[in-house]
Amino acid sequence: MITIRPADQDDAGQIAPLINMIFDEMQLEELDDIPEPDLEQAITAAYQTPAYLSEKATTVVAEADGQVVGVAFGYPDKNEDAVDDVLARVTAGNDAFGSAFEAEAESYEHEWYLDSIAVDPNYQGHGIGGRLLAALPKYARQAGQKRIGLNVDMANPGAKKLYDRHDYETVGIKPIGDHMYFHMQYELDKDLVMA
Repeated sequence: MITIRPADQDDAGQIAPLINMIFDEMQLEELDDIPEPDLEQAITAAYQTPAYLSEKATTVVAEADGQVVGVAFGYPDKNEDAVDDVLARVTAGNDAFGSAFEAEAESYEHEWYLDSIAVDPNYQGHGIGGRLLAALPKYARQAGQKRIGLNVDMANPGAKKLYDRHDYETVGIKPIGDHMYFHMQYELDKDLVMA
């Protein structure tokens, strides 16, 4: 059985490898020379902070048999700088990084931005990504937002199909690192009409 729930500090060590999969796919030049254990240590430290769990952002996990098998992480666009500052702080203290990791701006104005969503490869194809997406409107509404936005790599048509199936619409194109991304949004009012 899969349970979707808010993450807590104890989940951070299981969230880190899932988020690291996203960093690997993004092929960010500034992370190329960072040893994986150092990167996962920094990600774990970030996901143990109240800012990442509920104060500035929301982290939701999918759990199966006591293990975190999926994660979704997002925040209101106005909190993006504060969220990015957390990762900058935890990497600044890690010698492997040399200097603090500076994330690029990714969100559009007036949206709850889905920064990251990942499912353990052993659990992909079982609807976990869709269940995580279905949980997000509640958090976006609690943050006073009327839409959810995300970026999906143009080189990942499978992920784009998932968002298309969940009524996300492409509203722009955005470069992040060396990749081009579709910026997609979901209007929360659709939920109310469909209910």
